[in-house]
Amino acid sequence: MSSDLGRHMAAEITTQPELWEAAVRNVDRSALPTSGSAAAVIGCGTSFNMSMAWADLRERSGHGRTDAWTPTDALLDRGYDTVVVISRSGTTTEAVELVEQTSLPTVAIVGVEDSPLATAADEVILLEDADEESVVQTRFATTTLAVLRTHIGHDLTAAIEQAAKIIAAPSEDLFDGILHVEQVTFLGQKWVYALAEEAGLKLRESAQFWTEAYRSLEYRHGPISIASPGRLVWSLDRLPDGLADDIHRTGATLVESLRDPMAELVAVHRYALAIARNRGLDPDKPRSLTRSVILR
Repeated sequence: MSSDLGRHMAAEITTQPELWEAAVRNVDRSALPTSGSAAAVIGCGTSFNMSMAWADLRERSGHGRTDAWTPTDALLDRGYDTVVVISRSGTTTEAVELVEQTSLPTVAIVGVEDSPLATAADEVILLEDADEESVVQTRFATTTLAVLRTHIGHDLTAAIEQAAKIIAAPSEDLFDGILHVEQVTFLGQKWVYALAEEAGLKLRESAQFWTEAYRSLEYRHGPISIASPGRLVWSLDRLPDGLADDIHRTGATLVESLRDPMAELVAVHRYALAIARNRGLDPDKPRSLTRSVILR
């Protein structure tokens, strides 16, 4: 296993707790939708997963109707007060075109200040310190979610502490017995389902690995048939009653997180990096992927 593979990803993973803490303290969130307003949250790929997570959190916590969309599927004629668009590079063609074409107030969350999306949007939240060299996103996505969660009143103290412990832990302690599995299924409930989708995406991007993601209570309705000895089921939050027993009966290995799901995602980041290195792959340069999708 070469430590040169994914060296950017490795370095960027480790900075997440400090970036979350800085975001909680220093990022001006006044441009984000006010409580009671209706919002659309837009993103592609990883940014869409963060959009789904926050949309579920914001609406369930009573802050207003919130819908997550990809740019090409977005229906913006539903009475939204604000459109929030997430893009690390700020160059994703579909996102830029959506902002240029809508008459609604727009807020861009970007990692690059002079990007086309930042120029087109009415308001900008710049997370420049969270920008990344690796193609595979880790810290920009979670720092964005930290900003959005803080905006709706979440206390991230425990998540930051848990993520720091995950960063400090030896890999053999974190992943004892699960580094040599055939397949991984990630589970989550409500907003955590979006993080399960993100976890699966990270492992696919980084290590070309077979992963799936499901809502925990939907897992019994067919997908559990894939579970078997030599395969892993990883829940990013506490499982519903009885599901752990069902999974154990399949012979699959089960990991059930009791940590903040955003901190648990950091563990998945480290896992994806370890799997990629074991397979001789460089997640800084994943197959068929680029830092941004720009359509010409």
